[in-house]
Amino acid sequence: MQAVWDLEQGKYGFAVQRGRMPPTQPTHGQFALTTGAPLNCHSYLSGYISLLLRAEPYPTSRFGSQCMQPNNIMGIENICELAARMLFSAVEWARNIPFFPDLQITDQVALLRLTWSELFVLNAAQCSMPLHVAPLLAAAGLHASPMSADRVVAFMDHIRIFQEQVEKLKALHVDSAEYSCLKAIVLFTSDACGLSDVAHVESLQEKSQCALEEYVRSQYPNQPTRFGKLLLRLPSLRTVSSSVIEQLFFVRLVGKTPIETLIRDMLLSGSSFNWPYMAIQ
Repeated sequence: MQAVWDLEQGKYGFAVQRGRMPPTQPTHGQFALTTGAPLNCHSYLSGYISLLLRAEPYPTSRFGSQCMQPNNIMGIENICELAARMLFSAVEWARNIPFFPDLQITDQVALLRLTWSELFVLNAAQCSMPLHVAPLLAAAGLHASPMSADRVVAFMDHIRIFQEQVEKLKALHVDSAEYSCLKAIVLFTSDACGLSDVAHVESLQEKSQCALEEYVRSQYPNQPTRFGKLLLRLPSLRTVSSSVIEQLFFVRLVGKTPIETLIRDMLLSGSSFNWPYMAIQ
């Protein structure tokens, strides 16, 4: 069974060929968070953050009302579709942020293939994704396909690591602008293999880091250690196994199709991307 991810509606349905809106330039000296609160920042870097925020396909609230209710137990299908929405959101965001579309397509694919799981964790924290063990296990199909005790223990440990990383981010009360900068810092990494211009990617990461530093110092002057705390969260994102995220959330949707293949197809297809969707039993 095939279904199409509808960006506008945030769910599976028929393809929507959406024309790209011309990017709206931020008003000089101001940009708005998703809350609509204007921030008086008078630098080029604040304009950069504004464009990072505008690139979000839909506000956090559009991820679904379940995200706003941490104690809500979600069903298997809800979790899988929410995960698909967050993965698609990460790729669509990258396609629309400054500088990324100007990179060679091979570099774009390489960056997203390396960082998709880190972007997924950041999106999971930003939307307060419910991470209760029982539905995660159900989504992974452990009840249907029992595994050895040792493997279950290891799997549970990976789930715990994922939960811990999300909770540590939530504990910092990261705002939308900070999340956008963190995602840009993660995305523009020179660690990706085969980049055609490593120095340029490094410069984009540095620009993103400088933008975050300036923003935090401007908006949180009474939290001098905040910028450092935010940066220190990034290396540990890689402790979350991408293969475990794939098994937890995407096996029922895409079967044996590698996530890296889906990411490449999303990048090239945009909002008309066709999920190789598998009916949930």
